[in-house]
Order: sequence, then structure tokens, then C-alpha cells
Amino acid sequence: MSASHHVQSDEPVHGRAFPLLYNMVYCSRASAEVDAAAVDDIISSARRGNPARGITGLLVFGSGIFFQWLEGPRDNVLELMQILHADPRHSDIVTLSQTEEVRERLFPDWDMELVTTDDIRDVLLDALESAHDARNTVALTQLLAQLDAGELRDLVAS
Repeated sequence: MSASHHVQSDEPVHGRAFPLLYNMVYCSRASAEVDAAAVDDIISSARRGNPARGITGLLVFGSGIFFQWLEGPRDNVLELMQILHADPRHSDIVTLSQTEEVRERLFPDWDMELVTTDDIRDVLLDALESAHDARNTVALTQLLAQLDAGELRDLVAS
């Protein structure tokens, strides 16, 4: 097993309340041929590969836009992003945020979940309600504010 595939435990380390997690949020434009079956294939592939990488997150797809939240060990998330950059099913990848900090996972039980655009607000609100870490509260509040301000309009358009 290479070092980049090392699975990082979520157990507290050396007095830390939460593990060191790398978080990346990006959006991209889907290729014209992406349909529901292609999105299902993406989710199936992520569910097979992400647990071994220690990666959790969610994928939102709507109006030809992908929005993805990834969290896990830094090397593993960055390796996955290299794979995603080479994936012809999307283009114009824009990183919205990336951080590495000691914190709880926002989506600890989701190896990768597909969230419909109709449900993104509820998912973010649920995550906000269960967040125990102030940094997560700030990040989720900012995402909700962007959603309310229309900054994620393409994402939630029908």
C-alpha cells in the first residue's frame, strides 16, 4: 500500500479532539453526454474507492453543474483531485475552498452521497445543526449564505 493510500483514522490523536482533515470544495461543468446513468456510475465508483482512501463527502448535480465536498487525508484528497481533473465527464473545475485543520468530519458516514439540488439546503442545515466544531459552523453558514445570495444559482436551477 503506497503512502498516498494510507487510511487516516478519525480517532483523536495526541490530545486532539478531532483528526487533521483536508477539505476541498469544487464545482465543475458536466460534459454534454453526462446523464443520470453517468452520475450513478460516478457515485458507485466513489463508494468503492473512497472508504479505502479515508475520503467522505457529497456530490450535488444539477443544471449541468457538479458541486462536490471532499474531506479526508490531504494526500488522498489531492490524489483524487488529480484523477478528477483527468475525467472527461466534466471540465472547468473551480476550487471554491480548501483547508486543512483539526476538526470533525461534516459527513462522517457518507463515503459519497448524491444530493439533489432540491435537497442541498436541507443537507447543509442538517450538517449545521450537528456541527460541534466552530470552523464547520462557519463553513456551513457561508455555504448557506452563498446559496441564499444566488451565488450557487446554476447549481440549484431546475
